[in-house]
Amino acid sequence: MPQRIPYPPCFSGCSKRECCTPRAYKYEWPELKGANGQHAKAVIEKENPYVTVVPGHSRFILADFCCNRVFVFLDENDNVIVGPRIG
Repeated sequence: MPQRIPYPPCFSGCSKRECCTPRAYKYEWPELKGANGQHAKAVIEKENPYVTVVPGHSRFILADFCCNRVFVFLDENDNVIVGPRIG
């Protein structure tokens, strides 16, 4: 099984989501919009074991691009409001 690259620190081997992960692993999850945050975290970590999910209620995004991080933005009911993706 692949080894998760810990976050932090940020790891970035490129500047586009598509090149961050081997072809066998996903880099975006638009289908999780509206899903429960804990469910989304479990799905993302199962489908891409190289990333760390960072859930939160703020839509504030850091300026750095990280291949090993996926922000999951949540509403007041802890449901995903934007399809998560690497970055």
